[in-house]
Amino acid sequence: MPKRQEYKRYTRSRAGNVLYFAFLFLAGAFSVLPMIYCVCTAFKPLDELLVFPPRFFVRRPTFENFLSLPSLLEALRVPVSRYLFNSVFTSVVSTVLHIFAASAAAFAFSKSKIKGRTVLFLIVQFSLLYNAYTLAVPQYLIFSNLHMIDTFWIYILPAIPSSMGAFLMKQYMDISVPDALLEAARIDGAGVFRMYARIVLPITKPAWMTLFLFSFRDMWSIIPGGTVFSEELKTLPYVMSSITAGGTARAGSAMAAAVILMIPPIIVYFISQSNVMETMSTAGIK
Repeated sequence: MPKRQEYKRYTRSRAGNVLYFAFLFLAGAFSVLPMIYCVCTAFKPLDELLVFPPRFFVRRPTFENFLSLPSLLEALRVPVSRYLFNSVFTSVVSTVLHIFAASAAAFAFSKSKIKGRTVLFLIVQFSLLYNAYTLAVPQYLIFSNLHMIDTFWIYILPAIPSSMGAFLMKQYMDISVPDALLEAARIDGAGVFRMYARIVLPITKPAWMTLFLFSFRDMWSIIPGGTVFSEELKTLPYVMSSITAGGTARAGSAMAAAVILMIPPIIVYFISQSNVMETMSTAGIK
């Protein structure tokens, strides 16, 4: 009678678990050091900013750097509220349109019977290999011919299509949206748009919430470079970056402005963090 094959189960010891989590903690702490330094510098008085060698933590915290921001921005020809509106408007509108475009494209790639969709999706994947800087000159020529220069469209339209967004949504949709469910809805008389709105979008909420985080983060920090010349159309990060022109004396105010600009993306992250973790684990994105 043949012997039963025994399988050994390998598990980490308690000491191994401690070392493993200690390494992860140190790696995570190292990754947030720039943000901690930025916050600390925002509360440093001028004498601590000029001390050498520089100190990481603040000893005598002050709100002077934050209180000086209005005086530094009061000489602007356009009020700060206009820059804030431009950032919020472009971030929200482009993010919403980006989510709908990416999810609709993923729905077509994943669940439709269109001929050649596999080849088209391969083209989308190959486009991920191109760096955005290599496309700067062709994009500028296209924007110029479409008369998009110095308009809000220069922010919104380029942000709508995204190879990464379509790829992420398609990967998640392949796993999370069963074909049997869509077939049952089709038998009940549901059309394509109704299936997309009533079935696909609710099921794929973790994926498009992940896109919401990434898209909002990128659009909130966007600074027009050679495409927007009107001061009324520029964004809040652009005017905040002008504070750094004062050199070391304004380093505290510059960090204070950076801390203020961090707040909206951090809020969006806390809202969507659980969805981001689920999407990355389900879609197989590392």
